[in-house]
Amino acid sequence: MLPDKRRNDILDIVETKGFASLQEISEAISASESTIRRDLEFLDGLGKVRRTRGGAAYIGESLDGFDDRRNRSLPEKQKIAKAAADLIGDGETILLDGGTTTLEVARNLSSSGKTLQVVTNSLPIQGLLVGTAKVELIALGGFLYPKSGVALGELTIGALRQIHARRLIMGVGGVTPAGLFNSNSLLVETERQMLEVADEVIVVADSTKLGHSELVHLATLDRIDRFVTDEGITDSWKDIFSSHNVELTIA
Repeated sequence: MLPDKRRNDILDIVETKGFASLQEISEAISASESTIRRDLEFLDGLGKVRRTRGGAAYIGESLDGFDDRRNRSLPEKQKIAKAAADLIGDGETILLDGGTTTLEVARNLSSSGKTLQVVTNSLPIQGLLVGTAKVELIALGGFLYPKSGVALGELTIGALRQIHARRLIMGVGGVTPAGLFNSNSLLVETERQMLEVADEVIVVADSTKLGHSELVHLATLDRIDRFVTDEGITDSWKDIFSSHNVELTIA
């Protein structure tokens, strides 16, 4: 295989998965790990991937940065976040997924005066809550995903297996009748473990996410308990959630 073709194939694999190990790439394109290592160093030099211990993470421009996404539908996200935060009772242990809407939830919780235990893999959320007097913060470590500041991967999943939360509040990249979707497999693997350790799953997403999928399927709609969104939701989507026994909160 020509080097340019092989490097393009490697880039496709890393972009799709978010993070890929040397072994995964080597097996996928039938090249030695030493060859893959040199190619990853080349792609790192171009700014397409970031070399990590044992593999590489994608940092190309097709993945939106956190600050870019944060301002999209911001008024709707703020209303959704307040409605979600109001559902949380004093003294609860909650798990907060990384994302722009969950950051707004954290902002509301920080000013609520509630005594809470918050577990999160989001560096922006950790930075927001670390100085909040009534919040006991538990930070999940792992591979810090470029641009989003969210810890993902095996270390994060291992830590999640050790905890239990009353509620999980999470965002998604898209929602269809088939379920929830997000942008890469490494993120989804971590979020699937989050689903396993929470008694109640609350998804926060503005109505523009409805009817749109992303790269990787996360879960079916019956895996969530409540969906918090804005007034842009249609009657047909209300019926879809009702048919899957999902409680709906419209901010």
